[in-house]
Amino acid sequence: MNQDLFAVTAAREYLSVSQLNNRARLLLEDVLAEVWVEGEISNLARPASGHLYFSLKDSKAQVRCALFRGHALRVRTELRNGLAVRVHGRVSLFEGRGDFQLIIDSLEPAGDGALRLAFEALKRRLSEEGLFAAERKRALPAYPQRVGIISSPSGAVIRDIISVWTRRAPQLSLTLIPTAVQGEQAAAQIVNALQMAALCHFDALIVARGGGSLEDLWPFNEEEVVRAVAACPLPIISAVGHETDVTLCDFAADVRAPTPSAAAELLAPDNSELIRRVNTLASRLHLRLQQKLSQGRLQLEGIRCRLRHPGERLRQQAQRLDDLDIRLARALAAVQQRHYQQHSQLSRRLAAQHPGQRCKLLRQRLDELKRRLSQSQTTRLNQARQQISALAQQLHLVSPLSTLSRGYSILLDEQGKVLRRAQDTAPGQSLQARLDEGSLKLLVQACD
Repeated sequence: MNQDLFAVTAAREYLSVSQLNNRARLLLEDVLAEVWVEGEISNLARPASGHLYFSLKDSKAQVRCALFRGHALRVRTELRNGLAVRVHGRVSLFEGRGDFQLIIDSLEPAGDGALRLAFEALKRRLSEEGLFAAERKRALPAYPQRVGIISSPSGAVIRDIISVWTRRAPQLSLTLIPTAVQGEQAAAQIVNALQMAALCHFDALIVARGGGSLEDLWPFNEEEVVRAVAACPLPIISAVGHETDVTLCDFAADVRAPTPSAAAELLAPDNSELIRRVNTLASRLHLRLQQKLSQGRLQLEGIRCRLRHPGERLRQQAQRLDDLDIRLARALAAVQQRHYQQHSQLSRRLAAQHPGQRCKLLRQRLDELKRRLSQSQTTRLNQARQQISALAQQLHLVSPLSTLSRGYSILLDEQGKVLRRAQDTAPGQSLQARLDEGSLKLLVQACD
């Protein structure tokens, strides 16, 4: 301890609050560097940082505690208010508030219920993960040939299993994988035994141990052991403890047996029962064979009655062959006649469609069309001449030329406009007179 730090000097010294708290913290951490404390949790707080803060109290006092995240992750017990615990840590002072506190680095439940609380907490967590789900369970083989036993090589458990096996199924193979079932090394050895058994291709496994206290059975509640049982590819029977004992391996295994002897009886088929079943099956097989033989005799007798001499069958086939030959000849004649008729019809159609015949018909039609065209042209020309002659006559009747031929004339002014009244002319105006033959140039002298 630094004596100078806390020495009282004759001269008066004024400390700031932070200096006072700092010296108090150093003093506490120096004097109480490591302590074990037992008490009850209260005022538990779980901030987002992952640190845990609570008070540890007894009937007379309490102390504030801090369990930082790194140490909190190693605590397997589910903390709650009212839980009695034992903690290890160092005494310190939170300078910011001047709070006396205990910095915890490890925590374990206290009292008789400590293991039971850890058991329930791990059971709840593994159950939420689905390790104990019913759909994960596998059926035990009906007639196993090779069975592995994970247990202690000494003790009554293995003797009970061998006794049951010898009585019920001595012909089957039984292999012991020795392991510790109690103590600090038991959990690791059980995990190694399960992994080794998975490589040996057993038909099933028995994990067995005799009865004991919860502490004695605790290796079978260790998380690594429970996970190894759930991950093992072989069907597993858990036979740990007496009928009233329950371990987490019972929940992870495919089947729980109340005792190791019961586990052996679940897997070892009873020879006497097998012999009775074989005899029953043999009787049923003999009866079925007798029935099949009787049915076969009846069928054979029926076939013998229906069986005829080969000569009769040959005569029937010969007669049928003759009938088919006659029908074939008739069918061929009918087909030939039909083909001849089809050929004649096609020949006539071909002759009708011959190019020479068609060209002849087309040539005759062309000559007829030429004759009709020439006749039509002549008729049309005569009709046109008659129409033109009639029109010419009609035109001549209304033509001014015919009027001129009767001694009349037509007067035209300088612009060639026809004059009809004397008033339309002026003295000295030049006019043109058109006669039936020729024309005259006229000069107007007077207008009346």
